[in-house]
Amino acid sequence: SVIVMMAIGAGSTQSIIDRISGLGSDQLTITPGVAGGNRFQAGASTLTTDDALALEELPNVRAVVPQNGNNSTLRAGAVSVTTSGTATWPNYVEALNWPVGTGTFLTQADEDDYATVAVLGQTVAEALFPGNPDPIGEWFIAGRFPFQVVGVMSERGTSGVGGQDPDNTFFVPFATGELRFGLRGVRSLTVVVEDESLISETEALVNALLASRHGRVDFTIRNNASLLETVSETQSTFTILLGSVAAISLLVGGIGIMNIMLVNVTERTREIGIRMATGARMRDILRQFNIEAVVVSAIGGFLGSVIGLAVAFGLQRFGVPITFTATPVLLAFGCAFLTGLLFGYLPARKAATLDPAVALSSA
Repeated sequence: SVIVMMAIGAGSTQSIIDRISGLGSDQLTITPGVAGGNRFQAGASTLTTDDALALEELPNVRAVVPQNGNNSTLRAGAVSVTTSGTATWPNYVEALNWPVGTGTFLTQADEDDYATVAVLGQTVAEALFPGNPDPIGEWFIAGRFPFQVVGVMSERGTSGVGGQDPDNTFFVPFATGELRFGLRGVRSLTVVVEDESLISETEALVNALLASRHGRVDFTIRNNASLLETVSETQSTFTILLGSVAAISLLVGGIGIMNIMLVNVTERTREIGIRMATGARMRDILRQFNIEAVVVSAIGGFLGSVIGLAVAFGLQRFGVPITFTATPVLLAFGCAFLTGLLFGYLPARKAATLDPAVALSSA
């Protein structure tokens, strides 16, 4: 029980950490509006690309990526797909660590020329151009404007956050989004830091710079690293709780060993009397029953470890997040061993203190 519970707890922790890390634990996400207050409507954002350029000059900032977008209906021939479009800068791929699968991503020349080019997510590419594994160079209509496909992103898979599919999107140059789709301002700024250990200090610098530029705090900064730390601490608490609950089984097992050994002493009273009558000392009887209790608990601990690992492997095959480490196995086996030693002492002591005459006269 200890092995299975701690493996599930560790696996769940790692799964959550991986998901949050996928969002970027080295990133600060800045959005318009104040947390707990009213959000600014799209088109009235107080964030600008000039803010992004200013933030790039701060120490420990590796990149700043502005994003804006809305839902669009894409048409290619007789196929129509409604999806979300994102207008962004060419540094999106490197900053957010999402490589292109085929073709290329947006370039600075595309941004400068207001080019009507687009990069599709895997889901959009498959839906818009069914049966075409390489849609590079194909054209589609977004809104009222034709766009040419210059790349397809690598598959990212469901993020598990809000049930969203990150592959169900397409990207256009930020300037093109402003011109063709009427997007105004910046929906969000993603700040990627160089040194993750200094992300809190960088957050303070970002907050001070934007507050100075805007004359007020009209934005919200989300620190993914602090979220990761909070979730990890919370999940660790649950892991300890699960381990504590499972450890009760060791206590119950120890009581079972003690009861079995007490019955064993009662049933073998005459044998104990014969051993004492033939010269066995008290410590010999004590050692005998202690060894029996330890052997029983050691064999039980070994079998329990094997069964626990087998159950954990079985759960893993069914998709349950499991993380195997040596610590729970050693801890569980060690506790089982010590349980047998501690709970086996009382029956052993009772056997060692029997009066030989009384023991011999036992039926």
